[in-house]
Amino acid sequence: MSETTVTRADLAEAVYQEVGLSRNESAQLLETVLDEISGALIRDEVVKISSFGSFSVRSKGERIGRNPKTGEEVPILPRKVLVFRPSQVLKSRINA
Repeated sequence: MSETTVTRADLAEAVYQEVGLSRNESAQLLETVLDEISGALIRDEVVKISSFGSFSVRSKGERIGRNPKTGEEVPILPRKVLVFRPSQVLKSRINA
């Protein structure tokens, strides 16, 4: 498995190369898209990107966990988690 990480700068550079906008415009476009996705998730909306997948926020209730070292029971507070479900197109591209 590869250990490389795709950064915002990498994505902005890819937009620059593919679309032909200036580097500043590419970075601004990327930030705008990421802000829109973040804002929708904060509003508990589902973000679906065709042929890629969908992002959603799920609420997890309070539960009892256990400290593996001591065995002591510890309450785990309710929280929201981000869930990504890849599309069938993405799954098949990864497995090809």
